[in-house]
Amino acid sequence: MNENDSSALVQTLAQQLLDRGWMMACAESCTGGLLSATLTDLAGSSLWFDRGFVTYSNAAKMQHLWVHADTLERFGAVSEETAMEMAAGVLNAAKGTQFAVSTTGIAGPGGATPGKPVGMVCFGFAQRTPDGVATRAAIRVFEGDRRQVRESAVAYALHTAIELIGQH
Repeated sequence: MNENDSSALVQTLAQQLLDRGWMMACAESCTGGLLSATLTDLAGSSLWFDRGFVTYSNAAKMQHLWVHADTLERFGAVSEETAMEMAAGVLNAAKGTQFAVSTTGIAGPGGATPGKPVGMVCFGFAQRTPDGVATRAAIRVFEGDRRQVRESAVAYALHTAIELIGQH
């Protein structure tokens, strides 16, 4: 993803959020703040971006995002279940936000485990609804080195956020 591509995606996302009067926030593990940095590269982002959490350790995920220890033990930090709890936790922490994105994965070069290769990233998306919070998850496996995996994860998160918000 080059800078022009990410800039165009962020502008589209920003306009969608502004049109709805929504704020968003994110929780990042494997992207380590890159998603938040990409979002805030756009001047005026404070009108639609509330906050970002970098919760790299399991302890941080539990403490700041209310990810359950049982979820981490049963499914691991790199799982759809953890990604959804991270995204829902963001909405719990950031009361004024309507939409949240989370990333958790294995950027490499090490860290692979059986069934979880380097490049695997789990995404969580959470949205406030009249009935509470709706969450969904996605898993993608990206090619490349650590930088490329992280940049691809940010691009996917932006594309998917645009798609999901556009449905409402």
